[in-house]
Amino acid sequence: MSRLHQKGGEPSQRMLRVAELIRHAMADMLSRGDVNDPVLDTNVVTVPTVRMSPDLKLATVFIMPLGGKDSKPVLDALERHKKFLRGEVAHRINMKFAPDLRFRIDESFENFAKIDALLRKPEVQRDLTQPKADEE
Repeated sequence: MSRLHQKGGEPSQRMLRVAELIRHAMADMLSRGDVNDPVLDTNVVTVPTVRMSPDLKLATVFIMPLGGKDSKPVLDALERHKKFLRGEVAHRINMKFAPDLRFRIDESFENFAKIDALLRKPEVQRDLTQPKADEE
């Protein structure tokens, strides 16, 4: 088993550590306005998570514009500045080789909202509060 992989395809400690360093660097750059772009200047963008490839050569940066609006323009702006961002990440986290950056919208918030809405439906609430026939 390689040192980058654990059983079950789980990320290694090194992958998790590098991902968190990149997440902090990206969040810092976006919050401080280090990227000179009108779209990024007018949108608050959070970086909930980063996932690394096992070889640490690719970082998938999940982002979420505040309120979930302007997702496409924000992604486009990040893509335009990918080279600059990659260089800044390499400098800030002190890596010999900077990983390629790939940007994706974090849909976990939307998924959580859908699950929450389902759980609040009256018929689901009824099923959750009624004892099952075999429990009586």
